[in-house]
Amino acid sequence: MGFLKILLIFIFCSFPWPSTQSDFETYIVHVESPENQISTQSLLMDLESYYLSFLPKSTTTISSSGNEEPARMIYSYHNVMKGFAARLTTSQVKEMETKPGFVSAQKQRILSLQTTHTPSFLGLQQSMGLWKDSNYGKGVIIGVLDTGIVPDHPSFSDVGMPPPPAKWKGVCESNFTSKCNNKLIGARSYEHGNDSPVDKNGHGTHTAGTAAGAFVKDANVFGNANGTAVGIAPLAHIAVYKVCNSDGQCSDSAILAAMDAAIDDGVDILSISLGGSTKPFHEDGIALASYSATERGIFVSAAAGNSGPSLRTVANEAPWILTVGASTHDRKLKATVKLGNKEEFEGESAYHPKTSNSTFFALYDAGKNESDQFDAPFCRPGSLTDPAIKGKIVVCLRSGSLLRVDQGQSVKDAGGVGMILINEQQDGVTKSAEAHVLPALDVSNADGKKILAYMNSTSNPVASITFRGTVIGEKNTPIVASFSSRGPNVASPGILKPDLIGPGVNVLAAWPTPVDNNKNTKSTFNVISGTSMSCPHLSGIAALLKSAHPDWSPAAIKSAMMTTTDTLNLAKNPILDERLIPANIFAIGAGHINPLRASDPGLIYDTPFDDYVPYLCGLNYTNREVGKLLQRKVNCSEVKSIPEEQLNYPSFSIRLGSTPQTYTRTVTNIGDARSSYKVEVVSPKGVSVKVKPSKLNFTMLNQKLTYQVTFSKTTNSSKDGDVEGFLKWNSNRHSVRSPIAVRLSAE
Repeated sequence: MGFLKILLIFIFCSFPWPSTQSDFETYIVHVESPENQISTQSLLMDLESYYLSFLPKSTTTISSSGNEEPARMIYSYHNVMKGFAARLTTSQVKEMETKPGFVSAQKQRILSLQTTHTPSFLGLQQSMGLWKDSNYGKGVIIGVLDTGIVPDHPSFSDVGMPPPPAKWKGVCESNFTSKCNNKLIGARSYEHGNDSPVDKNGHGTHTAGTAAGAFVKDANVFGNANGTAVGIAPLAHIAVYKVCNSDGQCSDSAILAAMDAAIDDGVDILSISLGGSTKPFHEDGIALASYSATERGIFVSAAAGNSGPSLRTVANEAPWILTVGASTHDRKLKATVKLGNKEEFEGESAYHPKTSNSTFFALYDAGKNESDQFDAPFCRPGSLTDPAIKGKIVVCLRSGSLLRVDQGQSVKDAGGVGMILINEQQDGVTKSAEAHVLPALDVSNADGKKILAYMNSTSNPVASITFRGTVIGEKNTPIVASFSSRGPNVASPGILKPDLIGPGVNVLAAWPTPVDNNKNTKSTFNVISGTSMSCPHLSGIAALLKSAHPDWSPAAIKSAMMTTTDTLNLAKNPILDERLIPANIFAIGAGHINPLRASDPGLIYDTPFDDYVPYLCGLNYTNREVGKLLQRKVNCSEVKSIPEEQLNYPSFSIRLGSTPQTYTRTVTNIGDARSSYKVEVVSPKGVSVKVKPSKLNFTMLNQKLTYQVTFSKTTNSSKDGDVEGFLKWNSNRHSVRSPIAVRLSAE
């Protein structure tokens, strides 16, 4: 069942903590910093005592089940925030609220989880280019927050790996020490009630392997996608922090504790393939902890979420986080269905038959012939009871609440010999290559309707399913995945999110244990999809850039990635979305990652960390709310706050009424010492974009120059709606692109 559970990655939202009979719940408690507190190891004990002083005097409470349960502290934090997590009743929280230094107490949220070919698709080749320049990420430490890891997988072999750098202060937990090596240098568990970092889900092993797995020859999934599997940064070290259980539920108290430890441990990159619904940054555990991590020079990469294609669904929206959406790459695990009328439709499947078989079988419409018209159309387990199914290919509708392989198992249990799974309309052309238990494939909604129309046109509908294997070279790649969450940014509309997109559909990477597919072959690799898969690609690329440019700040690395993206697909046309129409700016952000260009961006937008204070005050947060992020007292009335659009970010996201708006940006020259850049502008429809100066002349490296951009409505602008464009700074050798999103308003 561990194999089936991994497919829950498509759910990306908050879940309530499983109900119990106890009145206790886990709260995250923020407190003010104790006066004159200094950061020394000896005083950390004093900080712990300070936290304990907030716990109620009554240490034991009778729960509603009649059992005694102690009020207890679970985690204490000293890097990501001032405060702790504790099991408390509502009455105990009220008692704490009266104590001096208390700031707030929130019930913890439960967040959800969100490659043989992708490195070469991204242009990474052995002994040349970015892999050579970065020495494959040597010396960089990637911290992975997820479901744990299976340490003896070949992707985590340390053959050829140097020891971790001297700055590494992390540990492998005592029950795991012998499993660590020079590749897997740290492993801790923060899963409540489970002190083992071992991955019982698969998600964590897959994401860690994607980011920094070693070279493994002959990797495949049941014979498909055969090749050498490798992570994006194969010589980077991995430190694993288990914060999620085997069902993919992750408490933000555990996430805060893991990030608190990771800062002390010395990680360079944090890869976070999980998240929840939008929250103000001071209430969002990942945003809050990432602020402290970024302040200390740690790059944070996080998944955008799997709630697309709906707008305003993007997660992890803070500007100090790289927010990653998902796209396809140019490899398919192709299968086709041929109808009795000679029509043929293409789908995807990781099913691998022992022998090729294109025999025609009768078709059965589960949504038409079964008496249960609520569950049967979706082939829900137990809903298929008609004996007529036996020996037929069953047509089922896709349901977001069901695992595809469970639908296939239902068909198999009822006697079916194959399955055609029709996507929901919103999925468009995004198809999932699943390791089905019987011959089956996933087809688009449009093709599914044609198949159903054929079945209704004849009394004896028949079809055959043929498995074509691995096909490389899809010309429309990359295509935005339907599930990839979209902007605009709800928590901070003046910051464009997602930042960019990367490979996240049918990605092959390490898997915990051999899984059996219809007793054909076994594989310790798996193909799965989600922004959980695109995030570690970008974490690995960040590690390569950090290794090649150790002096770059997190903001510099992010800027380099965002300003050098691809906005055209392999056919040199605009990148498309799941509907095969040009993807909008809220789907792709700055565009699709191009690692080779990111290593030499020419100019960077290096956000000074001090700028976040006027930015946060400009969001109209209270002094206490800003203080929670900064871990110190702040008086916004004494801060010259800035509108969020003014933050020195590599993109623009503004709301424009009748009054023109002017914003400044500062760029740093890291290309050629003596260089000249001219501006190129493609204005959004109905918007005038004026840039001053129109030329930037640099005379030395690391020189900073500032420019102004004025946005105003034109006479033919519409009254409202979203429009987009971009501005570029072009030199003889570099092109530095910033996307522009404008919401036109009648106000």
